[in-house]
Amino acid sequence: MADDLIIDNRVSIPRSELAWRFSRSSGPGGQGVNTTDSRVELSFDLIGSQAIAPYLKERAIERLGSRLVDGRLTVSASEQRSQLQNRQSAEQKLTEVLAAAFAPPPAKRRKTRPSRSSVEKRISAKKRRGATKRSRRQTED
Repeated sequence: MADDLIIDNRVSIPRSELAWRFSRSSGPGGQGVNTTDSRVELSFDLIGSQAIAPYLKERAIERLGSRLVDGRLTVSASEQRSQLQNRQSAEQKLTEVLAAAFAPPPAKRRKTRPSRSSVEKRISAKKRRGATKRSRRQTED
């Protein structure tokens, strides 16, 4: 449990279910860019995971459908010059994406009627505006 990636208070993913891939990245770093594998790709098999409850898995698959490739969610990080910082960044990105995917749906909006005073305020503001415009008109002699 201590070695898990914690998504939220309900879900944590064992690190054994995460797959890392490293490659050379473009961007800052000078000559080191050509020799250092600092770009990080972090993959998580959402469909094959045993750590996620079926109802959460269903919700996440529905929300992340376009981002999944063969049931795997992949995030990449290459913003930093060091591989360690990019690993932390990739973990953070994966956590944010999965937390949003697992979040419960928003509450349904309940229709409400505007109050009588708000309707009256709106109509009186329209009448004042109309009176202002009428007063600007040129009168025909």
